[in-house]
This record gives sequence, structure tokens and C-alpha cells, in this order.
Amino acid sequence: MNLEDIRLKIDETDFELLKLIEERMEWALRTRRLKPAAADPEREKEVLENAAGAGMHLLRPEFNRDLFERILAESRLLQNRNLLLVGFQGEHGAFSEEAARAYFPDQATLPHPEFEDVFGGTEEGTLDYGVVPVENTLGGAVTRINELLLRTPLHVVGEINVRVRHCLLALPGTDPKDIKAVYSHPQALAQCQGFLRRNNLEARPFYDTAGAARMLFKDRPQAAAAVAGELCADLYHLEIIKSGIEDRETNVTRFLVLGREPLREGGNKCSIVFTAAHEAGSLYRVLRIFAEAGINLSRIESFPWPADPSGYAFFLDFHGSPNDSAVAGALEQLKTAARTSRLLGCYKEAQT
Repeated sequence: MNLEDIRLKIDETDFELLKLIEERMEWALRTRRLKPAAADPEREKEVLENAAGAGMHLLRPEFNRDLFERILAESRLLQNRNLLLVGFQGEHGAFSEEAARAYFPDQATLPHPEFEDVFGGTEEGTLDYGVVPVENTLGGAVTRINELLLRTPLHVVGEINVRVRHCLLALPGTDPKDIKAVYSHPQALAQCQGFLRRNNLEARPFYDTAGAARMLFKDRPQAAAAVAGELCADLYHLEIIKSGIEDRETNVTRFLVLGREPLREGGNKCSIVFTAAHEAGSLYRVLRIFAEAGINLSRIESFPWPADPSGYAFFLDFHGSPNDSAVAGALEQLKTAARTSRLLGCYKEAQT
């Protein structure tokens, strides 16, 4: 290796160190909900002793201790900012994180492996809010979210629409002509199949768009690239070879914001879930209530009802507020027309 190669390795290591410190700060923020104050002298003493006695071959114990004293000081400052903890599913850089950052700017967005973790953390209070995708203009409804909404006690307190713009990302210095394989979530690869085909690129499915970008940064496979969002370029030290490679510009994902309490100030859009009797005309009787009240429906989605394999649950979004007499009357009628019903939330409609 020459000097330039070694310096490149140093730069990569520095970037990875910063990512790990950032991850440590995220875990520190989570602990703040479980202790009375940011400062915890006994725990900090333990951390410093562990660092000093880590037995590293080249690092002096004094250096380790000084380094972790600075890290702990920064951790206390961060915990004392009382940031909102907002959960999303996926790796850092996922489109769900873009939605969370847009709705909650300058707050802490925390990744979770599964949608269940986001719902569970919000229900338990280790998260303040959760941000989850509910539907996509190309892919339709997100099935797992519908399943979780059927049984969660959480409330929908907001929504946000994210224009999904896919980018071809590669390691710095990569010659685009050398790229042979592209990693990403199967849905993202399908949405970019025209671009991939025109450029003779092999699509290789990966569990997550941001996960593919992270893998590219960490494993550095040869002749490879990833399809992910622009945010991943900054987070994983990648270059944007080309942006907007999706086949259709009408690719928008709608996200719901979930909280433990309903939105106090209300809004101009509502979401409900209801079940109808398994008989002819039962759905019509429900929908007629909204039609006769002059309420504009913006979404209706059916889904198998786990409690009754022969029945279906229906998700309904409409414009209005429970403070409106027409809406209040319709919701009251729904109690008798539907088998079961629940107002998931009333919130401000997202701007398109």
C-alpha cells in the first residue's frame, strides 16, 4: 500500500469512529428515560475505569480516560436537551427517517429493526413518537402496518408525504463504467428497473435501501453500487453517481405519525378503522353515512380481520374534524352501523 492508500484507510476509519460515537449517543438518549438525571456518577466511574483498563496495545490508559471523559460530557449535554425521541423502522438514511426528520426537525430519530419495535417503543414510552409508512402510490398499502394498527392503542397524530427519489450511490472515486451490480430493497430495484436495464446493471436484492448503502460503505464490494435516498450519501460517505433514477416521478410514500395521546388541537383529516357484519349491504350502510353527511373520503382500504377469518376490517380516511357537527353525527351513527369502530386520530393533512 502506498501513502495515498493508507490515508484513505485512515479516512474510512475516522468516519466509522464518528458513526459509532453517534450510535453511542443514541443509546445514551434512550437511557435518559430510565434514570432520574443525566449525570450518573457511579455509572460514569465504571465507564472510565473500563476505558482505562481496556488493555489496548497502542492506546495509553490516560488517553482512553481523557477521551471517554469528553464523550461522557457530550452525552450529558445531549441528554439535558430533552430531545423528542422519534422511532422509525430501518437503518439510518431510510426514507422513513427522511419523513421523521421532516416532521420533527432537530429532534432525535432512532432506527429500529422492525415495525413492531416502533409501535412497542411508542406504546411503552421509550419513544415519544413513531413514524411508519402506510401506503405508497406505486406499491399500495403497507400490509404489516395495517395489521399493527388494528390492535395498537396508539393514536395517529400526523401525516407526511415523502417524494421517493432514488439515487445510484457508489464508493468515492468509483468509475461509473466499472459498476456491474446494484444492491437495494426489491421494491426500489423494481422502481428503477428501466434505468438498470438501460445500463446493463445486475439487480441484487437487499433487505433495505439504507442497509444496502451501509453495506456498501462497510464491506466495499468491488464493481458495486446501491440504490437509496440522497441522505444515505452523507451518512455513509458515498458519492451520488446519478439521482432521480426511478422510472416514475409519481412515487410518493405516505407516513403516519403515532403518539400515545390524541392531538389536542385536532386537525382537518381523520382516520378510522371499522369492521362490518359479514352480510350483503353491510359496507354500503357504513359508506352511505358519510355520503349523506357530505364527508369527502380520501382512502378506503380493506384488510382481513384476525379476530374473524370470514370478516374484514376497513381503514377509512376522510376530511373533517370531530368538532364538525356532520362528522360527529357520522361517527355516532357508525357505532350502530358497524360491527366495531375506532377513531384512530384526527390530524393536519400533509401538504402535497
